[in-house]
Amino acid sequence: MPTLDITPSGQACGATVHGVDLRAIDVDTVAAIRSAWLTHKVLAFPGQDLSDDDLESFTLRFGPFGNDPFFAAIDGHPHVAAIMRTADETSSLFAENWHADWSFQEYPPDGTCLYSKVIPPTGGDTLYADQQAALAAMPDDLRGRLEGRTAIHSARGGYAPDGTYGDDDTAERSMRIRPSVDAYATQTHPFIRTHPETGAETLYSTIGYIIGIKGMADNEARPLIGELYAWQIREEFRYRHRWEPNMLVMWDNRCTLHRATGGYEGHDRLLHRTTIGYNASVRTT
Repeated sequence: MPTLDITPSGQACGATVHGVDLRAIDVDTVAAIRSAWLTHKVLAFPGQDLSDDDLESFTLRFGPFGNDPFFAAIDGHPHVAAIMRTADETSSLFAENWHADWSFQEYPPDGTCLYSKVIPPTGGDTLYADQQAALAAMPDDLRGRLEGRTAIHSARGGYAPDGTYGDDDTAERSMRIRPSVDAYATQTHPFIRTHPETGAETLYSTIGYIIGIKGMADNEARPLIGELYAWQIREEFRYRHRWEPNMLVMWDNRCTLHRATGGYEGHDRLLHRTTIGYNASVRTT
């Protein structure tokens, strides 16, 4: 297996990988990247000159494309979405809540890839939170109240017609978001589950998409969800990623949370995004 030049972030998760051209990777290099991805959970590849075709090809080395139900794709590339914000935009910041991508689906995506095309000189960091670390350090009392519990996930808060990115929002936003009544649907997943490739126990998703707890009254569920949220995003579980132009970042949605940050008012920002879909062939648990 090839040896990658990997520099861990020194934070809860995350690493930077040098010395590889993602346009030309063989099977052994893909395996080495996957191994590093499972270890570090978030990988950054600086200095990559990728077209949208290259981005799609890289994504497919790690699984099928995921289903992105509420984004409109860019022209000519049905699996690439533009995560963009213009210098003069006044709409709310996109993806500012902590979440795992598309956790409201029956088979949520394994990972996400973001490739930076226009990066402002300040701000715009992406924050990640290691949910394996959060679970490992969780107090016994809190864990005991979560054991065996199932969370109810929904996209309604963001993508329903009356959601944050709903009918009253899209006219002011540069991103091509498609709100839909489909966002009212719900899906359940356990709060604590096993990572399907590594076998490690992990927390799964949080307040961005969790709307309740199965079999628990809302007045009981809301405080528990809030307590969990406060724990799983603690500073000691975080990695702050600072972007550079022409950088690809891939992260594992099965064991991390992430959120966007602002601080780049007056500057354009553009990244292209693909989703690594649920891949049954790599599951070992």
